[in-house]
Amino acid sequence: MSLQSSHAGGTGKLTDAAEWRLRAAWLAAELNRHNHSYYVLDNPSIPDAEYDKLFRELQALEQEHPELNTPDSPTQRVGAAPLPQFEQVTHSIPMLSLGNGFEDNDIVEFDRRVRDGLDTQVDSEIEYAAELKFDGLAINLRYEDGVLVQAATRGDGTTGENVTSNIRTVRAIPLRLHTDNPPKVLDVRGEVLMFKEDFAKLNARQREAEMKEFANPRNAAAGSLRQLDSRITAQRTLRFFAYGIGTLEGAAMPASHSALLDWYSELGLPVCKERSVVKGAAGLLDFFRGIGSKRPQLPYEIDGVVYKVNRLLQQQTLGFVSRAPRFALAHKFPAEEATTQVLGIEVQIGRTGAVTPVARLAPVFVGGVTVTNATLHNEDEVRRKDIQIGDTVIVRRAGDVIPEVVSFVADLRPADAQAFVMPTACPVCGSAIVKLEDEAIARCSGGWVKCAAQRKGGLQHFASRRAMDIEGLGDQLIEQMVDRNIITTAADLYKLGLSKLAELDRMADKSAQNVMSALEKSKSTTLGRFIYALGIRHVGEATAKELATHFGGIDGVMQASEEQLLEVADIGPVVARSLLAFFSDPLNRELVEQLRAAGIHWPENLPAESASKFLSGKTFVLTGSLPTLTRDAAAAMIEAAGGKVTGSVSKKTSYVVAGAEAGSKLTKAEELNIAILDEAAFRTLLESKQGNEQGNEHDPD
Repeated sequence: MSLQSSHAGGTGKLTDAAEWRLRAAWLAAELNRHNHSYYVLDNPSIPDAEYDKLFRELQALEQEHPELNTPDSPTQRVGAAPLPQFEQVTHSIPMLSLGNGFEDNDIVEFDRRVRDGLDTQVDSEIEYAAELKFDGLAINLRYEDGVLVQAATRGDGTTGENVTSNIRTVRAIPLRLHTDNPPKVLDVRGEVLMFKEDFAKLNARQREAEMKEFANPRNAAAGSLRQLDSRITAQRTLRFFAYGIGTLEGAAMPASHSALLDWYSELGLPVCKERSVVKGAAGLLDFFRGIGSKRPQLPYEIDGVVYKVNRLLQQQTLGFVSRAPRFALAHKFPAEEATTQVLGIEVQIGRTGAVTPVARLAPVFVGGVTVTNATLHNEDEVRRKDIQIGDTVIVRRAGDVIPEVVSFVADLRPADAQAFVMPTACPVCGSAIVKLEDEAIARCSGGWVKCAAQRKGGLQHFASRRAMDIEGLGDQLIEQMVDRNIITTAADLYKLGLSKLAELDRMADKSAQNVMSALEKSKSTTLGRFIYALGIRHVGEATAKELATHFGGIDGVMQASEEQLLEVADIGPVVARSLLAFFSDPLNRELVEQLRAAGIHWPENLPAESASKFLSGKTFVLTGSLPTLTRDAAAAMIEAAGGKVTGSVSKKTSYVVAGAEAGSKLTKAEELNIAILDEAAFRTLLESKQGNEQGNEHDPD
């Protein structure tokens, strides 16, 4: 008689350690199988009572014999004691965001850009993997030798939060991959979400407990996953769908995205069935319309679909731009709309002084959330749409995110409706509101010195995750400190004392110490983050990084002339003038010096101390798979040395870096007699620091 049959009811007497181990292993395997059937296949294999019976038996065995309690045991899903805070995790490969498309023409243009980037024939069709865009929380799961060892949120794409304890409670996620030959390392990218039915049950429990209900399934999933007490997470039913990959070691990368998802399914990872492989823009649009008709019946919320070039080699050829891949696009559904009444129109002052009219609305449920405010953008837009106080208006969530007033309903305009009047003075500081001829936006002229709203906005931006990333220094805390005149500039943050922080509302010694620690940690940053944190108008993350790469140090940026600034990639006259205006202000220059004196530092990469821009003027094309370098890593090395990476070979191409399966680009390079480098030669070129002397006859003039 087998162990399974003799002990299936859990009543047999186990007599030695070998039997304990065998029984525990069998129970774990059975529970994992039933979890997979229920949460992944949606096909329960045993009644809940039988499952609970097996679970309790395994729990009892592990309590009696702790050596049987392994990290991948099903009993690890019940949650553990609360954590003091989440640890930070740096993703080995960044988790990037996607570009968006809303209209049919956006998809046609995406397909055209892909075909151009791959040098395909005009009438050829690209193969795409089409799947759903889930409304949840992006997660990276790291498996080592088949066992789940870490889970981290997307965060800012580079750094996320360690939520491993909470992810272990998600029964849809295998704690051990279903294979006897797992890869050494596998980073699985996917989405944690809450199904509509589970969301309704959770809110019913919240009502019964007289607790605040969640606005929508996404908020419920995000809130559940970011609980410091994983026992709370375990009480909420979260799901998971895998859709991407990060690091892979010890296994061959599948040739296509669809093959990757098929492999995931074999490994026991949940993969959404609503996916397809299609060809060309027509195939993409057909998939989008088909999913749109199914959307109301789906058991989960989605806000669009995602298209990815299916072949991974073609993805590598296309590469990335800024923070998004060129080979993928999110196609968003049209925004949801509802009608409500405008109760008033007020103005908000942003960190750059921008004056934004905001409609105060009678609460209305639209796109899964209750909306009470909606942007009217600027005075000209209010006039163009003729929105008045008292109007019944159509409100939509543009891109399912930002509430916006679309138009008013003329037949319902009341006789006492009032037109909006833009104030002439800032409601916060009383300074004049001015409007330049070349701008649609009016601005408070007080600046951060006079205007508390601008100070608050600037400080909130400075502390934000993608800037200085000062954890715990939230908007309300900053507002308190500005209102009490504790801080005026960002430099004042680094002069704060523990006692002053602890005196603030909703703060205590421990919370204050956490903020102090976060401030100290933020002193070690990058030049790109620091420039972005300064809040210079028109200077976003990408531009800040370009400035950091080009000049290497903050002094070079501060001293640059307009001509020198215009030499930086993607910087035009408007951005250059904004930078000049910012750094010509003595107060701003003093702020930079005070921040440096406070200990903020970053790795300097000055031309005299580095290889300079010896590849300046050189154009590279990357093709095929390099032995040890990813396409992104090679491109970053080229760009750091001043070179440019393009997607197609032409007479202006300086070098083609070719790996395995290089294809048509290598052939074209040979036809044009362009210098071809393998990885070894490419590394030699970089290490020689003689790129300007090693050009070829096809270098740009």
